[in-house]
Amino acid sequence: MEAIKTKIEVTEKERLPVVSEREAVFEARDLAVYYGDQRAIDGVNLDIYQRLITAIIGPSGCGKSTFLRTLNRMNDLVPAARLTGQLRYRGIDLYGPGVDAVEVRRRVGMVFQKPNPFHSSIYDNVAYGLRILGMKKDLDERVEKALRAAALWDEVKDRLKDSALGLSGGQQQRLCIARAIAVEPEVVLFDEPASALDPISTSAIEDLMHELKRDYTLVIVTHNMQQAARVADMTAFFGLDVSPDGNRQGVLVEYDETEKIFTNPSDKRTEGYVTGRFG
Repeated sequence: MEAIKTKIEVTEKERLPVVSEREAVFEARDLAVYYGDQRAIDGVNLDIYQRLITAIIGPSGCGKSTFLRTLNRMNDLVPAARLTGQLRYRGIDLYGPGVDAVEVRRRVGMVFQKPNPFHSSIYDNVAYGLRILGMKKDLDERVEKALRAAALWDEVKDRLKDSALGLSGGQQQRLCIARAIAVEPEVVLFDEPASALDPISTSAIEDLMHELKRDYTLVIVTHNMQQAARVADMTAFFGLDVSPDGNRQGVLVEYDETEKIFTNPSDKRTEGYVTGRFG
Protein backbone atom coordinates (compact mmCIF):
# COMPACT_ATOMS: atom_id res chain seq x y z
CA MET A 1 0.00 0.00 0.00
CA GLU A 2 1.31 3.42 -0.87
CA ALA A 3 2.05 5.80 1.96
CA ILE A 4 -1.08 7.70 2.87
CA LYS A 5 -1.10 11.38 2.06
CA THR A 6 -2.17 12.99 5.29
CA LYS A 7 -1.40 16.15 7.21
CA ILE A 8 -0.79 14.14 10.35
CA GLU A 9 2.90 14.02 11.08
CA VAL A 10 4.39 11.20 13.10
CA THR A 11 7.11 12.49 15.36
CA GLU A 12 10.45 10.71 15.26
CA LYS A 13 10.74 8.23 18.10
CA GLU A 14 13.40 5.88 19.33
CA ARG A 15 13.59 2.71 17.28
CA LEU A 16 11.45 0.09 18.99
CA PRO A 17 12.73 -3.41 19.68
CA VAL A 18 11.26 -6.13 17.49
CA VAL A 19 8.03 -7.66 18.81
CA SER A 20 9.71 -10.86 20.01
CA GLU A 21 12.01 -8.81 22.26
CA ARG A 22 9.33 -6.62 23.83
CA GLU A 23 8.02 -7.42 27.29
CA ALA A 24 4.24 -7.60 27.46
CA VAL A 25 2.53 -6.11 30.50
CA PHE A 26 -1.01 -6.97 29.33
CA GLU A 27 -2.13 -9.77 27.03
CA ALA A 28 -5.73 -9.69 25.78
CA ARG A 29 -7.05 -12.86 24.17
CA ASP A 30 -10.51 -13.05 22.57
CA LEU A 31 -11.59 -10.32 24.97
CA ALA A 32 -15.23 -9.23 24.93
CA VAL A 33 -17.08 -6.89 27.27
CA TYR A 34 -20.86 -6.83 27.74
CA TYR A 35 -23.21 -4.41 29.44
CA GLY A 36 -26.14 -6.67 30.12
CA ASP A 37 -26.93 -8.32 26.79
CA GLN A 38 -25.26 -5.56 24.79
CA ARG A 39 -21.79 -6.46 23.53
CA ALA A 40 -19.55 -3.38 23.70
CA ILE A 41 -16.31 -4.86 22.33
CA ASP A 42 -15.64 -8.27 20.88
CA GLY A 43 -12.70 -10.51 20.00
CA VAL A 44 -9.86 -8.20 21.05
CA ASN A 45 -6.38 -9.71 20.80
CA LEU A 46 -3.37 -7.54 21.57
CA ASP A 47 -0.34 -7.15 23.83
CA ILE A 48 0.55 -3.90 25.58
CA TYR A 49 4.28 -3.52 26.07
CA GLN A 50 6.34 -2.27 28.98
CA ARG A 51 7.43 1.37 29.07
CA LEU A 52 5.85 2.30 25.77
CA ILE A 53 2.96 4.66 25.09
CA THR A 54 0.05 2.85 23.47
CA ALA A 55 -2.74 4.94 21.94
CA ILE A 56 -6.29 3.68 21.44
CA ILE A 57 -8.06 5.52 18.60
CA GLY A 58 -11.35 5.09 16.76
CA PRO A 59 -14.79 6.63 16.21
CA SER A 60 -17.21 7.41 19.03
CA GLY A 61 -18.93 4.36 20.44
CA CYS A 62 -16.30 1.84 19.33
CA GLY A 63 -15.40 0.81 22.89
CA LYS A 64 -12.10 2.64 23.41
CA SER A 65 -12.86 3.66 26.99
CA THR A 66 -14.52 0.33 27.70
CA PHE A 67 -11.33 -1.45 26.71
CA LEU A 68 -9.21 0.97 28.75
CA ARG A 69 -11.30 0.34 31.86
CA THR A 70 -10.83 -3.42 31.57
CA LEU A 71 -7.11 -2.87 32.23
CA ASN A 72 -7.69 -1.80 35.83
CA ARG A 73 -11.09 -3.42 36.43
CA MET A 74 -12.97 -0.15 36.52
CA ASN A 75 -15.76 -1.88 34.64
CA ASP A 76 -16.39 -3.87 37.82
CA LEU A 77 -18.08 -0.71 39.10
CA VAL A 78 -20.56 -0.64 36.20
CA PRO A 79 -23.81 -2.53 36.85
CA ALA A 80 -24.33 -5.56 34.58
CA ALA A 81 -20.83 -5.32 33.08
CA ARG A 82 -19.16 -8.65 32.40
CA LEU A 83 -16.16 -9.94 30.50
CA THR A 84 -15.37 -13.03 28.49
CA GLY A 85 -12.07 -14.20 27.07
CA GLN A 86 -8.93 -13.50 29.02
CA LEU A 87 -6.87 -10.53 30.10
CA ARG A 88 -3.50 -11.30 31.66
CA TYR A 89 -1.33 -8.87 33.60
CA ARG A 90 2.24 -10.08 33.96
CA GLY A 91 0.97 -13.54 33.16
CA ILE A 92 -1.76 -13.48 35.82
CA ASP A 93 -5.44 -13.68 34.87
CA LEU A 94 -6.55 -10.19 35.89
CA TYR A 95 -10.14 -11.41 36.41
CA GLY A 96 -9.22 -14.72 37.99
CA PRO A 97 -10.40 -15.86 41.43
CA GLY A 98 -8.54 -14.31 44.33
CA VAL A 99 -7.32 -11.26 42.39
CA ASP A 100 -7.83 -8.13 44.50
CA ALA A 101 -9.36 -5.36 42.37
CA VAL A 102 -8.07 -2.69 44.77
CA GLU A 103 -4.51 -3.92 44.33
CA VAL A 104 -5.06 -3.99 40.55
CA ARG A 105 -6.01 -0.31 40.66
CA ARG A 106 -2.95 0.52 42.72
CA ARG A 107 -0.71 -1.09 40.13
CA VAL A 108 -2.69 0.35 37.22
CA GLY A 109 -3.52 4.00 37.88
CA MET A 110 -5.92 6.12 35.89
CA VAL A 111 -6.25 9.77 34.83
CA PHE A 112 -9.65 10.84 33.57
CA GLN A 113 -10.88 13.15 30.83
CA LYS A 114 -11.59 16.13 33.07
CA PRO A 115 -9.32 17.08 35.97
CA ASN A 116 -10.98 15.84 39.16
CA PRO A 117 -8.98 17.12 42.12
CA PHE A 118 -10.46 16.56 45.56
CA HIS A 119 -11.82 19.53 47.53
CA SER A 120 -8.72 19.62 49.69
CA SER A 121 -5.19 20.98 49.62
CA ILE A 122 -2.66 20.27 46.89
CA TYR A 123 -0.65 18.22 49.39
CA ASP A 124 -3.65 16.18 50.58
CA ASN A 125 -4.67 15.40 47.01
CA VAL A 126 -1.35 13.67 46.38
CA ALA A 127 -1.18 12.12 49.84
CA TYR A 128 -4.72 10.71 49.73
CA GLY A 129 -3.95 7.36 48.10
CA LEU A 130 -0.75 6.96 50.09
CA ARG A 131 -2.67 7.31 53.35
CA ILE A 132 -5.49 4.99 52.26
CA LEU A 133 -2.99 2.29 51.29
CA GLY A 134 -0.94 2.71 54.44
CA MET A 135 2.06 4.10 52.57
CA LYS A 136 2.64 6.81 55.19
CA LYS A 137 6.37 6.42 55.70
CA ASP A 138 8.30 9.40 54.34
CA LEU A 139 5.02 10.96 53.26
CA ASP A 140 6.46 14.40 52.54
CA GLU A 141 9.17 12.89 50.34
CA ARG A 142 6.65 10.74 48.47
CA VAL A 143 4.41 13.74 47.79
CA GLU A 144 7.34 15.81 46.55
CA LYS A 145 8.59 12.98 44.35
CA ALA A 146 5.17 12.60 42.71
CA LEU A 147 4.79 16.33 42.13
CA ARG A 148 8.27 16.51 40.63
CA ALA A 149 7.51 13.56 38.34
CA ALA A 150 4.34 15.36 37.21
CA ALA A 151 6.39 18.52 36.46
CA LEU A 152 4.37 20.48 39.01
CA TRP A 153 6.61 20.82 42.06
CA ASP A 154 8.24 24.14 41.14
CA GLU A 155 4.82 25.70 40.56
CA VAL A 156 3.21 24.60 43.84
CA LYS A 157 5.99 23.94 46.36
CA ASP A 158 5.27 27.20 48.22
CA ARG A 159 1.50 26.66 48.42
CA LEU A 160 1.00 22.99 49.20
CA LYS A 161 -1.65 23.86 51.81
CA ASP A 162 -3.72 25.85 49.31
CA SER A 163 -6.84 24.38 47.74
CA ALA A 164 -6.22 22.30 44.65
CA LEU A 165 -9.26 23.97 43.09
CA GLY A 166 -7.25 27.19 42.80
CA LEU A 167 -4.96 25.64 40.20
CA SER A 168 -5.44 26.13 36.47
CA GLY A 169 -6.99 23.35 34.41
CA GLY A 170 -3.63 22.14 33.15
CA GLN A 171 -2.15 22.24 36.63
CA GLN A 172 -5.13 20.33 38.01
CA GLN A 173 -4.62 17.60 35.42
CA ARG A 174 -0.93 17.33 36.29
CA LEU A 175 -1.96 17.16 39.95
CA CYS A 176 -4.24 14.24 39.10
CA ILE A 177 -1.29 12.57 37.36
CA ALA A 178 0.82 13.15 40.48
CA ARG A 179 -1.95 11.61 42.59
CA ALA A 180 -2.05 8.57 40.31
CA ILE A 181 1.71 7.94 40.33
CA ALA A 182 2.25 8.68 44.03
CA VAL A 183 1.19 5.13 44.96
CA GLU A 184 3.87 3.71 42.65
CA PRO A 185 1.86 2.01 39.89
CA GLU A 186 3.47 0.25 36.96
CA VAL A 187 0.89 1.40 34.43
CA VAL A 188 -0.97 4.70 34.02
CA LEU A 189 -4.12 4.87 31.91
CA PHE A 190 -5.21 8.18 30.35
CA ASP A 191 -8.80 8.61 29.13
CA GLU A 192 -8.81 11.68 26.84
CA PRO A 193 -6.53 13.51 29.32
CA ALA A 194 -6.19 16.74 27.35
CA SER A 195 -9.61 17.09 25.71
CA ALA A 196 -10.70 19.73 28.26
CA LEU A 197 -7.41 21.67 28.13
CA ASP A 198 -6.09 24.53 26.03
CA PRO A 199 -3.28 23.91 23.48
CA ILE A 200 -0.49 25.06 25.81
CA SER A 201 -1.68 22.79 28.64
CA THR A 202 -2.16 19.96 26.15
CA SER A 203 1.44 20.32 25.00
CA ALA A 204 2.60 20.22 28.62
CA ILE A 205 0.68 16.98 29.23
CA GLU A 206 2.14 15.41 26.08
CA ASP A 207 5.67 16.42 27.08
CA LEU A 208 5.04 14.93 30.49
CA MET A 209 3.96 11.62 28.95
CA HIS A 210 7.28 11.33 27.16
CA GLU A 211 9.03 11.82 30.50
CA LEU A 212 6.79 9.38 32.35
CA LYS A 213 7.34 6.50 29.93
CA ARG A 214 10.88 6.19 31.26
CA ASP A 215 9.35 4.70 34.40
CA TYR A 216 5.79 3.72 33.50
CA THR A 217 3.78 1.92 30.85
CA LEU A 218 1.21 4.37 29.45
CA VAL A 219 -2.06 3.71 27.62
CA ILE A 220 -4.00 6.67 26.23
CA VAL A 221 -7.46 6.88 24.69
CA THR A 222 -7.72 9.87 22.37
CA HIS A 223 -9.96 11.23 19.62
CA ASN A 224 -7.10 13.48 18.58
CA MET A 225 -5.15 11.62 15.92
CA GLN A 226 -2.45 14.27 15.82
CA GLN A 227 -1.93 13.66 19.52
CA ALA A 228 -1.69 9.90 19.01
CA ALA A 229 0.85 10.45 16.25
CA ARG A 230 2.90 12.77 18.45
CA VAL A 231 3.03 10.75 21.65
CA ALA A 232 2.40 7.07 20.96
CA ASP A 233 4.84 4.28 20.15
CA MET A 234 2.05 1.80 19.38
CA THR A 235 -1.48 2.54 18.16
CA ALA A 236 -4.60 0.37 18.19
CA PHE A 237 -7.45 1.36 15.88
CA PHE A 238 -10.89 0.23 17.00
CA GLY A 239 -13.80 0.29 14.59
CA LEU A 240 -17.52 -0.44 14.73
CA ASP A 241 -19.00 -3.67 13.45
CA VAL A 242 -22.59 -4.85 13.16
CA SER A 243 -23.20 -8.49 13.97
CA PRO A 244 -25.89 -10.61 12.25
CA ASP A 245 -28.21 -9.99 15.20
CA GLY A 246 -27.91 -6.23 14.66
CA ASN A 247 -25.68 -5.58 17.66
CA ARG A 248 -23.16 -2.74 17.18
CA GLN A 249 -19.86 -3.55 18.83
CA GLY A 250 -16.33 -2.31 18.89
CA VAL A 251 -13.69 -4.45 17.21
CA LEU A 252 -9.94 -4.13 17.03
CA VAL A 253 -9.23 -3.47 13.35
CA GLU A 254 -5.48 -2.99 13.45
CA TYR A 255 -2.66 -2.70 15.99
CA ASP A 256 0.89 -1.79 15.06
CA GLU A 257 3.66 0.73 15.51
CA THR A 258 2.25 4.24 15.29
CA GLU A 259 4.26 5.22 12.23
CA LYS A 260 2.87 2.28 10.28
CA ILE A 261 -0.70 2.93 11.38
CA PHE A 262 -0.51 6.52 10.12
CA THR A 263 1.59 6.06 6.98
CA ASN A 264 1.07 2.52 5.73
CA PRO A 265 -1.78 0.70 7.50
CA SER A 266 -2.68 -2.83 6.52
CA ASP A 267 -6.46 -2.37 6.62
CA LYS A 268 -8.51 -0.09 4.38
CA ARG A 269 -10.73 0.83 7.34
CA THR A 270 -7.69 2.20 9.18
CA GLU A 271 -6.66 4.16 6.12
CA GLY A 272 -10.14 5.63 5.80
CA TYR A 273 -10.18 6.72 9.44
CA VAL A 274 -6.73 8.25 9.74
CA THR A 275 -7.18 10.18 6.47
CA GLY A 276 -10.54 11.51 7.63
CA ARG A 277 -12.62 9.82 4.97
CA PHE A 278 -14.87 8.36 7.67
CA GLY A 279 -15.29 8.51 11.44
